[in-house]
Amino acid sequence: MLTVPEASARILAGIRPLAVERVSLLDAAGRVLAADAAAPYTLPHWDNSAMDGYAVRAADLASASRETPVQLTVQETVAAGEFPTLPVRAGIATRIMTGAPLPEGADTVVRVEDTDGGITVVLVLDARDSGKNIRPRGEDFVAGDVVIPAGAPIGPAQVGVLASLGWPTVPVHRRPVVAILGSGDELVDLDRFHEVLAGRKIVSSNSYTLSALVRANGGVPLVLGNAADTPESLRTLLGQAAGADLIVTSAGASVGAFDYTRDVLASLGAQLDFWKVRMRPGAPIGFGSLHGTPWIGLPGNPVSVMVTFELFVRPVLRRLHGHARVFRLPVPVVLEEPVAIGARLTHFLRAIVSAGSDGTRTARLTGPQGSGILTSMARANALLVVPEDRPRCAAGETVNALLIGDDAQLAEAFCL
Repeated sequence: MLTVPEASARILAGIRPLAVERVSLLDAAGRVLAADAAAPYTLPHWDNSAMDGYAVRAADLASASRETPVQLTVQETVAAGEFPTLPVRAGIATRIMTGAPLPEGADTVVRVEDTDGGITVVLVLDARDSGKNIRPRGEDFVAGDVVIPAGAPIGPAQVGVLASLGWPTVPVHRRPVVAILGSGDELVDLDRFHEVLAGRKIVSSNSYTLSALVRANGGVPLVLGNAADTPESLRTLLGQAAGADLIVTSAGASVGAFDYTRDVLASLGAQLDFWKVRMRPGAPIGFGSLHGTPWIGLPGNPVSVMVTFELFVRPVLRRLHGHARVFRLPVPVVLEEPVAIGARLTHFLRAIVSAGSDGTRTARLTGPQGSGILTSMARANALLVVPEDRPRCAAGETVNALLIGDDAQLAEAFCL
């Protein structure tokens, strides 16, 4: 069996970002920029004021204090959006607002709080602003600069920058279409929930979970349904995956009498790369390709599905989107309770991580760790990573965790 890093590397080796499409700037958040965004002009166009105050010469402020204020003649007022008409000379000030262009000859903006606020004549009461409060031309960017490089994720700040560059549409990598297929005679959709209540069937929660996971990671789910426990049913539904960028199946990947996924894929001409990984939960995971489309076969247990999606499918979706960084960064956490593992496999345990006011993160398990306990994933905001060579970890020891929920990084009180 492969290790988790080995399996991940094998899966990602052939994955490349998808083709480029253009979307509206307002629809670009959450996507990945597919081309360099270069500046067509310089911003600011001119030196401008960083304060509401008075544009003056620093040489005129040398003796300014509240005891000995400096008196200057105010020659004009320049608001943001206007331009000065007169240069600043010795003994002269221009009343100026934040963002307005600096008049010629001025090298200082005195904040209004350090003056008496005069309109025609102003008294400067402090020299602390000498040579300050000026935003130089090109402080933000200069014409020709690559302001945002290709491959950068687009968030609210990037949307604002792209707007300032004059981009009404944005080149991004296409959203991946993910075909999702479950299998098992015992599974039904919610329209047959009465059979679940009667104890005859179980809800196909994996289909709903996987669809939500694909959407949460920027993909477009193509739910094929649930195959019956026959090779013919599985073959028919797999045939509907044509055109998808990734095929994800759940269940049917183990060694049970009705686990047909491997044989059916082989009969359809699939290339199978590997079939097991040294981990728990989720060891029976397969990877290959069907007519050039990558396929990842996840286990059937609900927790195993979510854990293996996090470790193997999510990075693929991010790579298809064009992200350079596709993995979550493990963070150290201090155990609040002892943890023991049975098999010599890398374990990913559902946990609740809390952040203290000092920044220290602590972790405790969600409870029983059975791979069929889906509610344990609903409670978890992290996966504890317990290596196979650490069968027992005492309370107070430090292990790594993958944070999978926002609240793992949130605190109840504001702290700096």
